[in-house]
Amino acid sequence: MRALIVDPDAPGSLRLGTAAEPVPGPHQLVVEVRHISLNRGEVAFAGQLPPGTVHGYDAAGVVTHPAADGSGPVPGTRVAAFGTGAWAERMAVDTTAVAAVPAQVDLADAAALPMAGVTALRTLRSRSILGRRVLITGAAGGVGRYAVQLAALGGAHVIASVGSAARAEGLAKLGADEVVIGLDGVDRPVDLILDNVGGPQLADAWKLLAPGGGVQNIGWASGEPAVFEPYSLFSIGPAKTMSTFGDVHEVGPDLATLLGFVAAGKLSPEVDWRGSWERFAEAGQALLDRRIGGKAVLDVLA
Repeated sequence: MRALIVDPDAPGSLRLGTAAEPVPGPHQLVVEVRHISLNRGEVAFAGQLPPGTVHGYDAAGVVTHPAADGSGPVPGTRVAAFGTGAWAERMAVDTTAVAAVPAQVDLADAAALPMAGVTALRTLRSRSILGRRVLITGAAGGVGRYAVQLAALGGAHVIASVGSAARAEGLAKLGADEVVIGLDGVDRPVDLILDNVGGPQLADAWKLLAPGGGVQNIGWASGEPAVFEPYSLFSIGPAKTMSTFGDVHEVGPDLATLLGFVAAGKLSPEVDWRGSWERFAEAGQALLDRRIGGKAVLDVLA
């Protein structure tokens, strides 16, 4: 079968080649992949994987073979899936990591949701946000645009931080109460920070955190170290926290929640770039250059 595989000698360390058919475990089903989505980190760090690895995690398609243990959707079901080896014509994936796609949701839109959507949803669930001030840095990216919408849906006062005025486009319409460049203009404490940027901005954002507030470290797009001044992490009153995020265990129910929001018109998939997977290098470079606001989706079998 055809697949996007890791090749250290290829531009961007990825090329469209061939790979062995997936061999499902007893708790896995096989999906004929129709669409995949790219995440910036996957593209940036592809070269760190062993040569020949089928890359990617996000896909949507149709179940062709059910799980041997009887769990999961039946053949013919349209699903969104999260799992290794997603960027291929077929993938084997745990039945706990798929969700049926409602009839009114396009499969290409469904493919955009898994990694970025689940990350946004689970980090926002780290504490109550109703009536709270939530700061989302790197808000123009895939995770950021979902987080803005979900935070607004959850009743938060949403502050969307972007790197430039051009990247601010559309965020107010998605539910941001404030859109700022960097942290300029954020003059009141915030209760929750979803940080996609890291570096010096993370250290500055920490100073804005209210007692009892928390930071969820999602990404580090700046590529720069964060330096905290002596005693800057000390705080009187309820403890401030800083947490990493990487929990992608059994995402099926959360994927179903996100797909339900899309079906109900409450969540925009924010697909800003779409084309054939033959154009994967073009899409990947656009992500790296931050020329995409939201998600990039590639058509495998249209």
